[in-house]
Amino acid sequence: MSQTSSLLIELGTEELPVKALPGLAQAFFDGVTTALEKRGIGFERGDAKPLYTPRRLAVLLPAVDVEQPEQKSEVLGPYLNIALDANGAPTKALEGFAAKAGIDWTQLERTTDGKGERFVHRAVKPGAKTADLLAEIVREALAGMPIPKPMRWGDHDYAFARPVHWLVLLLGKDVVPAEVLGVTSDRMSRGHRFEHDKPVWINNPDEYVIALESAKVLVDPDARRARIVDEVQKSAAQAGGSARITDDNLEQVVCLTEWPAAVLCSFESAFLAVPQEALIETMEINQKFFPVLSDGGKLTEHFIGIANIQSQDVAEVRKGYERVIRPRFADAKFFFDEDLKQGLASMGDGLKTVTYQAKLGSVADKVARVAALAETIAAQVGADPAQARRAAELAKNDLQSRMVNEFPELQGIAGRHYALAAGEPKEIALAIDEAYQPRFAGDDIALSPLGKVLAIAERLDTLAGGFAAGLKPTGNKDPFALRRNALGLARTVIESGFNLSIKDLIAKAIEAIGPLPTGKDNATALADGNELYDFILDRLRSYYADKGVPAAHFTAVAELKPASLYDFDTRLDAIGTFATLPEAEALAAANKRIGNILKKADIAIPHAIDRSLLNDPAESALAEAVEAVLGETDEALHHHDYVTVLNHLARLRPQVDAFFDSVMVNADDLAVRGNRLALLKRLADRFRAVAAIEHLSS
Repeated sequence: MSQTSSLLIELGTEELPVKALPGLAQAFFDGVTTALEKRGIGFERGDAKPLYTPRRLAVLLPAVDVEQPEQKSEVLGPYLNIALDANGAPTKALEGFAAKAGIDWTQLERTTDGKGERFVHRAVKPGAKTADLLAEIVREALAGMPIPKPMRWGDHDYAFARPVHWLVLLLGKDVVPAEVLGVTSDRMSRGHRFEHDKPVWINNPDEYVIALESAKVLVDPDARRARIVDEVQKSAAQAGGSARITDDNLEQVVCLTEWPAAVLCSFESAFLAVPQEALIETMEINQKFFPVLSDGGKLTEHFIGIANIQSQDVAEVRKGYERVIRPRFADAKFFFDEDLKQGLASMGDGLKTVTYQAKLGSVADKVARVAALAETIAAQVGADPAQARRAAELAKNDLQSRMVNEFPELQGIAGRHYALAAGEPKEIALAIDEAYQPRFAGDDIALSPLGKVLAIAERLDTLAGGFAAGLKPTGNKDPFALRRNALGLARTVIESGFNLSIKDLIAKAIEAIGPLPTGKDNATALADGNELYDFILDRLRSYYADKGVPAAHFTAVAELKPASLYDFDTRLDAIGTFATLPEAEALAAANKRIGNILKKADIAIPHAIDRSLLNDPAESALAEAVEAVLGETDEALHHHDYVTVLNHLARLRPQVDAFFDSVMVNADDLAVRGNRLALLKRLADRFRAVAAIEHLSS
């Protein structure tokens, strides 16, 4: 068994970029472990993970082989007909090969491959010591890190994310000599910049985490995260509320601190008149503070800052946090008050002068199109068409507000507040906000009926306009976020249970946009309804894949291109149920066979079955069973009860199997052949009324 020692690599730097820090740490860790594996150096990963703070990246492995295993090599030489002359003496080719290997040709071995016998040089040499390879491993790991904007310092040629100040490199208790990015390795780390601004002796890697903790540095990001959450929650409870802790805000605070300490702060309650989303945005995005909410989820006048120091004068730290937030809140209150004076309706006057897209006109033009679509959709789903139109007419007005100009993320949210202040019905105000949902991957769709209508109408116009203006996504380019809009549209329709004809709505949206001039040749750009429909279906492919729906099930329904996406979803559920039946595989295979037979048919297939031509018991039995199933499933099909349809069809397996066992479809008698093809077509058509189940056949 190989001898092992623990390994510590710590690279000390100036403060690293916050958002990039976890990725840099992971890349450094992966680079080191990959370089060890490449050299055949074994190690135990155990619970090892990237360790980091704003001022350091570290790799700590509990057990690493102290040397490589034996290095075996095999170099193939010339074939015998080239290596030896007619007398068996070595040729220059063989002597040159042996000289390159550093041995006499008589010491070479022979091997045989598909072309014949040849000479080969096999060698075994001891593995190198891990300590001798570590400098190269560290440099290789650093060189492979994704650093978009490397910095240079001093008068040398190397660069890194931030200037480097120290390097700890220990294998067991021994310092491994190395020079990396201008610093020489030793065992001296650094403590907290303010709490312990002095070198920290690391006796061996196993004591690293504890040694730094004694120097007021929590090098494990999970430990910092846990401390932050614990202290924030305790502080919030002290204020009588609960802390709002988002993953993104928490992660950034973790990457800003080495020794986090919570500080409970407050602000003037008069600021609570401002929409709480604006205040929360300021606290989280600009200052990385944690808002404190009431039991009802309302913002209170308290917030929590995280200091990177255990201050002896917490009151002064609190004053500083409260001082920096007050001007931002004052600005938000000023913007809000001024917007209220103007009023949401009058804000819309300026939309006529704001270009939405060069070919698609102004934002006001878009609003008019969306309003017409919303009115149409509302009538189909049982919402109030007049309210839908009114909500659409107001939905973009807050783009002209001072608040949204300062806080773009508040689009819709600000509009909701201004609509309520203007006395608009709460349904309309909520729809203005919910029209933007889902705002990001994983976000909920709109909850209110009116919000769903507006969200669908908005995305339909965006998609139709994008395609008409020639803005279809290519590669990674998607300037109008058409992929995200397509998925948001599909999710809203499906998850709302709206049985809408998307094909008809796409056509209406395209018609509202009309032909657009493309420029030089004076031709027109038109959105293709089928192309746009296929684009939406393509977004659904990944949506259902994430839900665990097999690709074959999706394809089976997508081939039929149902006009309604909700109907698409219903068919997909039915296919999932059908696929669990014992008859499913055989019937899918039979359907595939039927499809191939019908494609190759060289005669016209009759519409009806002539019972007088059924001369085989198996085909008579199948014909009788098919007609019975058609009668039994007509009503279920009309009500989109696809599970019932497929369950009835599944009972036909015995008759289908018997038919293919004893009946020759392509009979010489053309009338009989046509009749049998008609029978199979009636069966296949009823299956395809639900899905192309042949795709389920393996």
